[in-house]
Amino acid sequence: MHIIDRRLNPGGKSLENRQRFLRRAKSLVQGAVKKTSQERDIKDVLEGGEVTIPLDGMHEPRFRREGGTRDMVLPGNKKFIEGDYLQRSGQGSAKNSGPGEGDGEDAFRFVLSRDEFVDLFLDDLELPDLAKRKVAQTESEGIQRAGYTTSGSPANISVSRTVRRALARRIALKRPSKEEIEELEAAIAACTDDDERVVLLAQLEKLKAKTKRIPFIDPLDIRYRRFETVPKPVAQAVMFCLMDVSGSMSEHMKDLAKRFYMLLYVFLKRRYKHVDIVFIRHTDRAEEVDEQTFFYGPASGGTLVSSALQAMHEIVRERFNPSDWNIYAAQASDGDNSYSDGELTGLLLTDKILPVCQFFAYLEVGESGGSAFDLSDSSLWTLYERLRNSGAPLSMRKVSERSEIFPVFHDLFQRRDTAQEKAAP
Repeated sequence: MHIIDRRLNPGGKSLENRQRFLRRAKSLVQGAVKKTSQERDIKDVLEGGEVTIPLDGMHEPRFRREGGTRDMVLPGNKKFIEGDYLQRSGQGSAKNSGPGEGDGEDAFRFVLSRDEFVDLFLDDLELPDLAKRKVAQTESEGIQRAGYTTSGSPANISVSRTVRRALARRIALKRPSKEEIEELEAAIAACTDDDERVVLLAQLEKLKAKTKRIPFIDPLDIRYRRFETVPKPVAQAVMFCLMDVSGSMSEHMKDLAKRFYMLLYVFLKRRYKHVDIVFIRHTDRAEEVDEQTFFYGPASGGTLVSSALQAMHEIVRERFNPSDWNIYAAQASDGDNSYSDGELTGLLLTDKILPVCQFFAYLEVGESGGSAFDLSDSSLWTLYERLRNSGAPLSMRKVSERSEIFPVFHDLFQRRDTAQEKAAP
């Protein structure tokens, strides 16, 4: 027996059928989303679109009869005997086969809305170790039970409390029970004395009148569950985005870095309401800038990585108490740094930055051509690798092509309970 739900959805609405399909084929659709993302510009990630998944994942749910023996008579059978295995209709045909090789199988195309696409793309990503909690000043209200009230929505009626109050009221007012009335009626039916019968009839009328005056459930008995908003603990976090915009960064490198940060920005804004984002760009000096300037403002000059780390340290000290905030940092650079700045950069990282960070991600960008794993180690990469090997909360990746941004981003921010930090390339 097969049960297939083919009810049509009203136009322009996404009802349970669509959501049920997404839940059933989530792994296939999510894989298609990630594959499609690598071919898109960052700005197009926020838009929905069409994804393609194989028909193998489109099997309809069905109920199957378990156990028992069934005998079937197939008319016109000249080929099979009892015990032979019958293939399903179409089984054995080649999928996506060429001409003359059997029936091919088309892929299933599914159109995702903007919200569905982004939710599936970011589903398995999170900020690691979001641990420190504090009652925030805004957007921190939660709902909790707060007793009962005499008015409210019918959906919030407390049946047990209402019935309990009705029972107490009936007992207090001595409302006649159904059993009392039935016993009196039986006594009247069995009574042979006319005078006594008149008395019993009078008592019966009195009980029935009292029953009408005292209802089984009165509006005064009804109680509704009451809810109220209360401050809710939320995890506060801040993400520092540090980007090298010096002259050693070519336009291709800057494009890779900006794509990474735009993806990070979309991720944070979509998944977390209580995450502040601080943009710091640097040459031989650092400055905190707004989002527009960070992504689109021109800049050039020498390279001093320590200037960005020092600016981050000062902002943390002034605005983000490490005991209250989860602090994260993502740095993008070509790995170039002044030779005289290496020691100061290492000291700032080990003494000021890494001790207060939950997670520090470093992305090294290179010129197009060749795999990111083939890039030679820069001075900055060598310094950071040494710190990571000593146990610092630091993750490092290299990219040289646009298509590598999405896999690297997923690798850096995947859930730590399902996949451990991979070794750097």
